[in-house]
Amino acid sequence: MADPRAELIATARALQPAGLNKGTSGNVSMRDNDGFLITPTGMPYDTLTPDDIPRVALDGSWSGARKPSSEWRFHRDLYASRPEAGAVVHAHPPFAVALACLRLDIPPFHYMIARFGGDTVRCAGYAIFGSQELSTAAMAALEGRKGCLLANHGLLVAGRDLAEAFALAVELEDLCEQYWRTRQLGPPVLLTPGEMHAVLEKFRAYGQQ
Repeated sequence: MADPRAELIATARALQPAGLNKGTSGNVSMRDNDGFLITPTGMPYDTLTPDDIPRVALDGSWSGARKPSSEWRFHRDLYASRPEAGAVVHAHPPFAVALACLRLDIPPFHYMIARFGGDTVRCAGYAIFGSQELSTAAMAALEGRKGCLLANHGLLVAGRDLAEAFALAVELEDLCEQYWRTRQLGPPVLLTPGEMHAVLEKFRAYGQQ
């Protein structure tokens, strides 16, 4: 059986080549029974070994040789409130950050917005990084959603496993870039509520074999 900590490190290392992160910003976690494994605070991903990955319990206590990411609170709150969440990715890619700094929700300019569970991708209200206030704002923005922006900060997604969470982060950044580029030409033509409802219904069985 593969070491889950090694899988977590591999996902964290994939963020920079995918254009989602630079340096030590962002963080990745995966559910581990009644707690979760998370990347440590302030360590370059290319230096990590499995022994560097701390485990955090849902009460906020942690164990391991390294301190968990300063953003452990919104990871904890997602696992506590979303039983379907198996992995979480938080990153600072350029187009998501640009929209987040404008505190913009992403409207239904493209049908793939439905991939995130609704007819918008919301931008959470601002709070300082690592705070419970930020986690509370993120949970509100993620109500009924798999991803959101964090005002003046970055993006946050939750998937059933590391592969889906990583794919959602890539897809959200792609949508942010597309929306940013569209706005350079003028206001986009938005899909109607009825059109988005039809897409959401179709997505219920999308990709299922």
